[in-house]
Amino acid sequence: MSRNFILSLFVGFALLAAAPLYTANPYYIHMIGTIMIYAILLFGLDIVVGYTGQVSLGHAGLFGVGSYTAGVMFMKLGAPLWMIIPASIGITAAFGALLALPALRVTGPYLAMVTLAFGTIIQILINEMTFLTEGPLGIKVPKPDLFGAKLTEHGFYWLVLVLMGLSLVVVDRILRSQLGRAFEALRGSPVASDCMGVSVYRYKVYAFVISAGFAGLAGCLYAYSEQYISPNTYNFELTVLFLLAVIMGGRKTRSGALLGAAIIVILPKLLDDLEMFRQVSSTLAVLMLVGAIIGVARKITTVRTMAIPVVGTMALSAFSFWLQSITDWRLSIFGLMILFVVYYLQDGIVGFFRKLFSSKNARSVAYLAPSDAKDAIHRASNAQHSADGSDMVVAKGVLMQFGGLKALNDVDLVVKRGTIHGLIGPNGSGKSTMMNVLTGIYVPTAGKIEFSGNTLVGRTSSDIALSGIARTFQNVQLFGEMTALQNVQVGLHHTFDSNLLDVALNTPRYQREDSSAVERGMGLLHFVGLSDLATEEARNLPYGKQRLLEIARALALDPQLLLLDEPAAGLTAPDIKELIAIIRKIRDHGITVILIEHHMDVVMTVCDAVSVLDFGQKIAEGKPAEVQANEKVIEAYLGAPAA
Repeated sequence: MSRNFILSLFVGFALLAAAPLYTANPYYIHMIGTIMIYAILLFGLDIVVGYTGQVSLGHAGLFGVGSYTAGVMFMKLGAPLWMIIPASIGITAAFGALLALPALRVTGPYLAMVTLAFGTIIQILINEMTFLTEGPLGIKVPKPDLFGAKLTEHGFYWLVLVLMGLSLVVVDRILRSQLGRAFEALRGSPVASDCMGVSVYRYKVYAFVISAGFAGLAGCLYAYSEQYISPNTYNFELTVLFLLAVIMGGRKTRSGALLGAAIIVILPKLLDDLEMFRQVSSTLAVLMLVGAIIGVARKITTVRTMAIPVVGTMALSAFSFWLQSITDWRLSIFGLMILFVVYYLQDGIVGFFRKLFSSKNARSVAYLAPSDAKDAIHRASNAQHSADGSDMVVAKGVLMQFGGLKALNDVDLVVKRGTIHGLIGPNGSGKSTMMNVLTGIYVPTAGKIEFSGNTLVGRTSSDIALSGIARTFQNVQLFGEMTALQNVQVGLHHTFDSNLLDVALNTPRYQREDSSAVERGMGLLHFVGLSDLATEEARNLPYGKQRLLEIARALALDPQLLLLDEPAAGLTAPDIKELIAIIRKIRDHGITVILIEHHMDVVMTVCDAVSVLDFGQKIAEGKPAEVQANEKVIEAYLGAPAA
């Protein structure tokens, strides 16, 4: 975190802590406390929605589980607060796992429906299990005791503030760690995540469980705050409000979660008071106009981009002064404001203003000298293997059938250790299919594949990656919203032994591992010539640089075998020359390479052996010069027998 951010955070918490001292009205204290409780839940929900890209409509149910855990433990057991809080977190996290394990095997709208059904079932169970929850009658929960003293409204407010601050710190540490990078990688490219050793299914479950834990904490505090809980509170409307709060405030930001919580608490109340609505809408219009003027003057945005937001807020302000009564328009205004934010501010309010006023990313990363970069490559291989002539990959009779189409038809392939083995052929010949079979994306219909004497058939992509096989992709599969360095650090995920507790407490073990990952990541970026672009988002890199970044990320996996799928695509002639040098250096460090490439000059220059596929069958194999002169190969490429 920057010094300015820490200072602003400290000032914000100081103002919140002082709020009870400046107002005697308990209504406002309760309202701010509710915002902070909702913020705790939204910190966790943003992990699922903002980082992993999953849509959860079940968090109102998890919120209810946390509340009723507190209510039941107090009513049935008379348990103290210090027991109830961890129990609420743990039990709700267990329910989150119960939801995630089956639900995360589906995606998109199906996942949304499963989580919605979960929330509905929880509400029904709370209503029907009268022996435990008192059913429709609800449960009364008085303010808790702490250290033998009953907490007042102000005392409970400060307790919520402390727990919200701790939640913010823990979530921020998680999302800046290897866990956060793994979560974000799932959203960027699930296929690439699996091939980097980050199991998509496993880390989706982790994200859900962590998110559920924060929902449990928020639910527990909500029960004490309201002092009465009933099944009707945890309904579909509440879960939609939670989802909208993340979207409106801005995903992937803790300040966005705070703002979103404030919106869903204050906005409905704001629309009950016409005079307050006029004041707020006028202030918003002025702020939007000033922001637009500054943004256009600094050339951060354009008049066309800002026209609709400015005109929209000014029209809302004018409309507020035209109204004589807000009662009949309340729901319409609420819906239009939500639609406006969701449609025109897709990064949320915080994301919008961050883009508007932020300068170029100025994060600094330690730069490594060339010798350090070489050392990073040395450490990027599990062991130095010379070209001893032993077989690293042995594929026999591989058949990959899609319906009636045989993408691979009885293919045999042997790759010698320490060599660069070319795999060429016309478009549609089965080269990339072979890559996908070797890395577990496809399970072959028939045949055997062994890597260093161990079978690959039936193993997951993440398991194969961790066994020593890394790859790049024909169509670039980077994590676009992450920086170049963060992309490489995802490849280094396997180097971390620190767990969730280490991350949350920022233990020395985690600090050492994180520092090492930055050092090694920068070394690998230097190796491919991208160290100057370490803090640039991957999606902003030129296409050729993205290709090189994929190679650096693959090397971070400590591979024995590296599969390069058309790495020269999109590169200029000087870049191709540099690529050839990089591939040779990779081989010189003991890493075996399988190269798919349409640039024949690259294949003929660097490959020790070449196999040729055509219509899913191997038609030739041998030294590059021999293959180049083979009549079947010439016919496959030119479409006619050789003269």
